[in-house]
Amino acid sequence: MGIEFARSARSTIGIEWEIALVDRATGDLVCIADEVLDALRGPDGSPHPHITGELLLNTVELVSGVHTTVAGAVADVYGQVDEVRAITDPRGVDLICSGSHPFGQWFDQEVTDKERYHKLIDRTQWWGRNMMIWGIHVHVGIEDRDKVIPILNGLLGYLPHLQALSASSPFWAGVETGYASNRAQMFQQLPTAGLPWILEDWASWEQYVEDMTRTGIIDDMTEVRWDIRPSARWGTIEIRACDGVSTATELGAIAALIQCLVEWMSTEIDAGRPVPSMQPWFVRENKWRASRYGLDAEIILDSSGAERLVTDDVRRLIGVLSPTAERLGCLTELVQLNGILDAGASYQRQLRVAAANGGSLPAVVAALSAELRGGTLPV
Repeated sequence: MGIEFARSARSTIGIEWEIALVDRATGDLVCIADEVLDALRGPDGSPHPHITGELLLNTVELVSGVHTTVAGAVADVYGQVDEVRAITDPRGVDLICSGSHPFGQWFDQEVTDKERYHKLIDRTQWWGRNMMIWGIHVHVGIEDRDKVIPILNGLLGYLPHLQALSASSPFWAGVETGYASNRAQMFQQLPTAGLPWILEDWASWEQYVEDMTRTGIIDDMTEVRWDIRPSARWGTIEIRACDGVSTATELGAIAALIQCLVEWMSTEIDAGRPVPSMQPWFVRENKWRASRYGLDAEIILDSSGAERLVTDDVRRLIGVLSPTAERLGCLTELVQLNGILDAGASYQRQLRVAAANGGSLPAVVAALSAELRGGTLPV
């Protein structure tokens, strides 16, 4: 199976931001995405070009255009938040974003009426119905198809950094799970989700897709739901491992880290140097550690098994990637990673809010809503 790669301008960036709809009075999820999307239609009845639905009717997804800078992509989707809010505010509905809703129950949620979603639920049953998860997806443009797989493999070494920084799902269905990112554990229960297989080259990706299609496991490439995947249609690598984040500050910082890592690896390839990668068993262990411990995780750094606190390695990366960030115009956003380390990742902030309010999970929802409305990390 030959898969054409569209190719994009190098290191251009796009962001997808999944937003949950909640009742302002109770904090519970509300299934009115179809109503919101209808209200956002153009005068000719056409759907909004960038705001779409998702698996469940409690969610809208905001999709940026293609941008050369992180700031442009963040401003794009944050502007779309205002468009959605113009519809939801009069209805008493607030917006939040986190990897999970603190107390929502799967059996109260409605599935979007699309064939692909009904097929997913029919196949996956209880696990599929439990996909009350929200994330951010970041696309970075790749100008040469032969770079895609080496960069994808190299990025696996930085998934724990991204997962720990974005971790925002400590609660599930009213229970404190003990995980910083319970979403990471839930999402990988779906077939074709989770960590990618280690591939040698683009031909190996084509063979994988052919095998999966021939046996009826998938109908098309979009059903490969890996934490990082090639996106041939857009000419990008798509990073999907992150929990949802509730502030533009976090969104920009994490997107900048991703854009810089991809550009740095692309530069290494141009110079004829191999992009470092790790054994898949180390990659898998790192994912679990970051999911469980978040910013307190001690992660494996390289194929030799060297270890370091993820927070220390994030600080190291800020220094290493700063020249790349300056060239890409995202240095301001990259150094905002320090703000996440100082204020705490969302899972830490949520736990603090719950503790300060006698365990109240509606109070956590209210805090998430306030963060999204304010756009910046709490001081």
